[in-house]
Amino acid sequence: MMSQHLPDRLLSVFSWLCALVLTAGVSIIIGFLILKGGRSLNLDLIFADTRPWDAILLKRQVFGGLFPAIAGTFLLILLSVGIALPLGLCAGIYLAEYASSKARNVFGFIVDLLAGIPSIVVGLFGFSITIFLHHFYNSRIYPCLLISALSLAFLVLPYIIKTTQGAIDRIPLLTRLTAPGLGATKLQNVVLVLLPLALSDIVSGVVLAIGRCAEDTAVIMLTGVVATAGVPKSLFSSFEALPFYIYYTASEYTGPAELVKGYGAALILLLICSMLFVFAHLIKRLIDRRAGIMM
Repeated sequence: MMSQHLPDRLLSVFSWLCALVLTAGVSIIIGFLILKGGRSLNLDLIFADTRPWDAILLKRQVFGGLFPAIAGTFLLILLSVGIALPLGLCAGIYLAEYASSKARNVFGFIVDLLAGIPSIVVGLFGFSITIFLHHFYNSRIYPCLLISALSLAFLVLPYIIKTTQGAIDRIPLLTRLTAPGLGATKLQNVVLVLLPLALSDIVSGVVLAIGRCAEDTAVIMLTGVVATAGVPKSLFSSFEALPFYIYYTASEYTGPAELVKGYGAALILLLICSMLFVFAHLIKRLIDRRAGIMM
């Protein structure tokens, strides 16, 4: 009897060890960032010598602070996820409910292939599209916020598609067939029954997309981000972003004080991602609660 339970105990111990190693690794990284950059976290790091309200209301431009990079990061995330979310939802619904078995295999392989494309290749593709548009459509088109957002949306699209498809596929068959059995059309079943029930899991895909948009540097480096651009005035303006600032500071810093600002920027980026994840988690809990009431 003891020998029968031994593999289960070994698996349990191994799982706990993996969890401890993962927790320790994350704690060491966060602790290192706090140790190195915690003393630099203040309003001067974000707004420099500009009054905070003047910067937030865009009355004065911030020079030497991280406010333009923070604003650019937020705009980039909102635009990228806003573009990818409706496309990913529609594609995931098609694969889950409308596609034939052969089409699911073909399009599923394409989505998996897209998910495996390195971000630098996506950035190079976005840069090539910019050059094409500049030469053959409008000479005033240059790398900009919109091109970066479109490229990032293309990068995170597979996550949303796969999450949506999987969330709908996991709904029990009895629930999936109840509304059509009562006379509802397939569209009504998708919009009124399946999507509300799958929304909680779809939010998980959105969280992954947010994290990928917030941290990626290779794509934006080729498609519009610069070191000093200020808050973008339009979708066709260059912009700043925290990931690029961290990369630029780590590779080009001239002294310890500038490197400390890079660590501070890394902490701010971590805080922004954490806030977005917590917000998404709260939405997920609210959706779960409402779904429980519906059920």
